[in-house]
Amino acid sequence: MEWTKLTFNIEEYQKQLQRLDDKKQKLDSYRPLSSYILSSIKNNLNLEWIHSSNGIEGNTLTLQETRLVLEEGITISGKSLREHFEAVNHQEAIDYIEKLVNPIYELTKNDILEVNRLVLSKIEKEFCGRFRTGGVRINGANFVPPNALKVYDLMSELINWTNGEAQEWHPLLMATIFHHRFVWIHPFFDGNGRTVRLIFNLMLMKKGFPPAIILKTDRKKYYDALNKANKGDYKKLFLLTIQAMERSLDIYLNSLEDKYDDYQPIATIVAEPMAAYGQEYVSLLARKGKIDAYKEGKNWFTTQNAIQEYIQSRERKRKI
Repeated sequence: MEWTKLTFNIEEYQKQLQRLDDKKQKLDSYRPLSSYILSSIKNNLNLEWIHSSNGIEGNTLTLQETRLVLEEGITISGKSLREHFEAVNHQEAIDYIEKLVNPIYELTKNDILEVNRLVLSKIEKEFCGRFRTGGVRINGANFVPPNALKVYDLMSELINWTNGEAQEWHPLLMATIFHHRFVWIHPFFDGNGRTVRLIFNLMLMKKGFPPAIILKTDRKKYYDALNKANKGDYKKLFLLTIQAMERSLDIYLNSLEDKYDDYQPIATIVAEPMAAYGQEYVSLLARKGKIDAYKEGKNWFTTQNAIQEYIQSRERKRKI
């Protein structure tokens, strides 16, 4: 299909993808995971997922406020009823897709419709769970979604590709392409972003990966990456999803291996007397996925070992 032709060389990302696969393999070696550890990590990741996915769409609940709404049923003063319902709806949608996770699961139109229905159930009852029947415009986007009459066929084409040809691709690449194509089709009047980020993670979880959470703090970067993908350039979107997945894998492995202290803010590492590179350069390596690193808020974390491995790989290339 024409839209699956990428304008970047996938070979450029083999090192990052291999690093993800190695971490996933290491995570798999710990299975079955302790129910206590699994529940703790999953609950915290799901909370971040709900907070960030809703936040990308404009929800102003903080992470702690989101926790209070979901776990304590507390109404937050100064926040709209819609924002409270968005948090509850999203939790119900996550519960739904978690029940679908299975290695042999195949995506269906009905499941996509149901996820959208759950996302909007207490907010937009008039058109939740139904494909749009009219035109839409997206603020800040550099394209106009296709005519509503084409939505059904375009979604059928996307689902068939996802269950067929795309299964031969690396799961992260396949899910990223699906993510963008879904946003471009924009099949619903509302809830497209939250719906696609849920389905995106359903695809990854089916393959044994944890959910990859695009953080609220990366909202501007995320929309910019989608706009570039509209022009056929998937580099930024692919890199963003790689980084999101690596962060989730690191959260699991750090909890299981008790190696959290190995990861430090880049500013701390480069301040050490024997630091090989400055903060700006190491931060650039992290943003480009050249070193093992993950983002918390606005800060990047990495390890001395990750920087040393990069230095050694550079030296090996120079000798060749």
